[in-house]
Amino acid sequence: MVAITGCTTTMTGIAGPARRPALPPTPSLAPRAKDVSLQGVNPCDLLSTRQLDQLRENGAPRALPQDTRRDGLTCAFEVDAAPATYTYYLEAVADADVEDWISGAHRKAAMVRRPADVPGFPALVAYIPARGGIQDCETLVGVADGQTLRAQVAPDDGSFSQEQLCDMSTNLANLAVQTLLAGAPK
Repeated sequence: MVAITGCTTTMTGIAGPARRPALPPTPSLAPRAKDVSLQGVNPCDLLSTRQLDQLRENGAPRALPQDTRRDGLTCAFEVDAAPATYTYYLEAVADADVEDWISGAHRKAAMVRRPADVPGFPALVAYIPARGGIQDCETLVGVADGQTLRAQVAPDDGSFSQEQLCDMSTNLANLAVQTLLAGAPK
């Protein structure tokens, strides 16, 4: 029987084990006060006329075709009557938990994630920092176990800062959650 033993020494100029870069901290999300199912919810019905006016939406909400490669039924709300123009999106993701954007299948290493303020629900602001291009931001709300409401804002130009876009998406998420909680879309 042969025993192999080894020892290590550190020498200046000699490569050692590679150090992994520090990962950003994992955001800690608020607990959910109650479950609100997205099953059968049409995201185009999640904003009242008053809410649409508040958001300055000026067209008819439009459902996106299923071949747009999104994770669930998605509705677009255009704000394009005057510059700056942008689009709000609401998406009912009925088969992915908000935690998936932190540590699961929807996680992207380049994505910045931080908790969002949507009272009574775990929520996350997420975006990939733009390098000189047009940015967007989304707020993901864990409305039920395995179900996430995605509220996104995408501008047509660089008129908004990243922080403004994230505030806008969180506002959109809060308005849609109010409608979900009321149980009476439009």
